[in-house]
Amino acid sequence: MSQSKPSQPAERLLSLDFFRGATMFLLIAEFTHLFSVMYDPALEGSIIYFIGKQFHHHPWNGLCFWDLIQPYFMFIVGVAMPYSLSNRKKRGQTHSQIIRHIFQRAGILLILGWALYCIGAGEIVFRFQNVLAQLSVTYILAFLVMNKPARVQIIFSFLLLAITEIIYRGFPVEGFNHPFVANENFGTWLDLQYGGADLRGHWVSFNAIPTTAHTIWGVLAGQLLMSKRTAMQKLQILIIAGVIGVVVGYALNPVTPIIKRISTSSFVIVSGGWTLLTLAFSYWLIDIKKRQKWSLFLRVVGMNPLFIYLFAHVGGAVFIESVIHPFTFLLFGWMGTLTASILTNAIVLFLLWYICQWLHKHKIYIRI
Repeated sequence: MSQSKPSQPAERLLSLDFFRGATMFLLIAEFTHLFSVMYDPALEGSIIYFIGKQFHHHPWNGLCFWDLIQPYFMFIVGVAMPYSLSNRKKRGQTHSQIIRHIFQRAGILLILGWALYCIGAGEIVFRFQNVLAQLSVTYILAFLVMNKPARVQIIFSFLLLAITEIIYRGFPVEGFNHPFVANENFGTWLDLQYGGADLRGHWVSFNAIPTTAHTIWGVLAGQLLMSKRTAMQKLQILIIAGVIGVVVGYALNPVTPIIKRISTSSFVIVSGGWTLLTLAFSYWLIDIKKRQKWSLFLRVVGMNPLFIYLFAHVGGAVFIESVIHPFTFLLFGWMGTLTASILTNAIVLFLLWYICQWLHKHKIYIRI
């Protein structure tokens, strides 16, 4: 991990910075427990409760907004890949140097993703279900086909989904041959073989294979945005592809349930559609309509995504909360415990954002 000033391309895709910043802002908000407080049963029936529910994963078959965050993350990395590799070539890096960088970065992501499970466990825990570990796989697979024609990349992404579907439906081991039943499917069986099963949350490591499609589709979107097509043509393609993904994904639900926890093909397709539409909206708002000044609030978070994610994850958010909790409850405790907790967590979130702002102000950007 190194600290450096980023190399600025001739024309920076500010909509990608905005999209990445918004996604990271929501991710670090999770570590403040702001959404958990909003999902309090005492608030059931209120708008706050409804919003809080959308910021939690669906328990199994269904889709909440929060289920889109990991696809966003995978997709954004894909969009950035053509820009990043183009810049490396402009700086004179050889193909072998770029390949070495790709595999080194994937290795670091894998180690970091695995290490996050070990923190606080008191022992070595082999689990690879989180976004960083899975990204290490999708990153390499997407890179291996990114120089192929678009149709080849699309075929490869759907081939991964088809392979996943076949394996889950045809897995013969007794007790794990129910493809869409929690803890009774191929994904759980695979994790049990190396002692990394998540029987309570039902997440599986094999998700890295189907969700590679998100990173590949991100690469395709990045290549589209780098092309010589007009801005409106690019926007139109993103919208059409996004709408098709959403419609097809929901239509598949009766056949293959939309389940984020095992990344079923219907989930990957529908979430991929929503992701494309989100990028289209960001591109329209930031790069076409030029509504850019206010977006800096979120873009600064996206400029140090890995640092702020790790900082919040390993206890940074908890530490900040422990420092300000006595003061916020002293000032706002008269409003009730629930309100004071919401305000406390909101202030923690603001302070995490301020760290990103401070780093940006001093032109400190942490990369791997």
